[in-house]
Amino acid sequence: MIEGPGLLLTVFAFLIVIGLLVFVHEMGHYLVGRWCGVKVETFAIGFGKEITGWTDKRGTRWKLCMLPLGGYCQFAGDMDPASSPSDEWLKIPEEERNQAFQSKSLLQRAAIVFAGPAINFLFAMLILGGFAVAYGENVTLPVVGEVAEGTTAEKLGLQPGDKIVELDGDKIDSFGDLAREISIIPDEEITLKYQRNGDLISATTTVGVRIEKDRFGNEYRIGQLGVRAGKFERRDVSIFEAPVVAAEQTVSIVDLIVTTMGQVISGRRSIKELGGPLKIAQVSGEQFVAGLNQFIFFVALISINLGFINLLPIPVLDGGHLMFYAIEAVRRKPANPKVQEWAFRSGFALVVMFMLVVTFNDLSSFGLFKAFSG
Repeated sequence: MIEGPGLLLTVFAFLIVIGLLVFVHEMGHYLVGRWCGVKVETFAIGFGKEITGWTDKRGTRWKLCMLPLGGYCQFAGDMDPASSPSDEWLKIPEEERNQAFQSKSLLQRAAIVFAGPAINFLFAMLILGGFAVAYGENVTLPVVGEVAEGTTAEKLGLQPGDKIVELDGDKIDSFGDLAREISIIPDEEITLKYQRNGDLISATTTVGVRIEKDRFGNEYRIGQLGVRAGKFERRDVSIFEAPVVAAEQTVSIVDLIVTTMGQVISGRRSIKELGGPLKIAQVSGEQFVAGLNQFIFFVALISINLGFINLLPIPVLDGGHLMFYAIEAVRRKPANPKVQEWAFRSGFALVVMFMLVVTFNDLSSFGLFKAFSG
């Protein structure tokens, strides 16, 4: 049994995860900003009072701050959350103004903003691709391992060892493909092709239905075949295949995030299951003591989550900026500054509220409130 991490090790592991991923995220903004000719005034890891820092020859202040729960890259002329031109910006000399964020084209501004989340995805893909080359790829073959009684699979005559190769004309490469396809077609007729002892068998049946209820009493019909996977395979991955494998794994993780969010919004999954910074810190420590590979893989997962969350169209996040740029592209002029200001204030309030909820969940999961109540 692996011994749990202590407080100091947990904090240390958490700072590595958050510090590294925030640095990667902000470096994306920084590099594309510099490439577009924008002067970077501040590159900060954390918020609040500066602990240490230095100013480079280009005039950029690199600093580490007290609260390590984020960071920011402040560009010249970027004086407010909405990154809209201010009166002060309009007064600066033209030469300096040309180095300001607001002076750049819509496409350049969008590229600078998008670069942060994008590099988080690329960083995670680099890790996943490296793992694939080093250790190969685990593939769950579409081979039946177990057939549940009274299910569609039993009525169809499926047996352990049967390999499912096709569903309604679509090739099935893995057990995950089969599960995803079946889940979204409850009570529908399908044609399944499978191999048994070298023979190809085709059969038609109706997908079974499993009823799930959310906490509001709403019912959801989920397709069910009634089989479990039975065969796993590890295959070598070349350095040329690695980007494709990493991209597929990243898409799969994003799909899981989207599904989980949908379940929380619809009530099928309790909001109490959402974790915040304290839970991330706890898991960081656990993965750190579990082994280097587990810890690095956890870093990749959090990097994907960070990239995805920042792309949500919530003002104050990168996705919120991109949303306003999309509006600007359609209207051929920026949204009203007052509208942007109120939108970003509302977005900030929403993010703060979300952080309070997940922090409450974290404290509850640690049993803090039970301890106070006796």
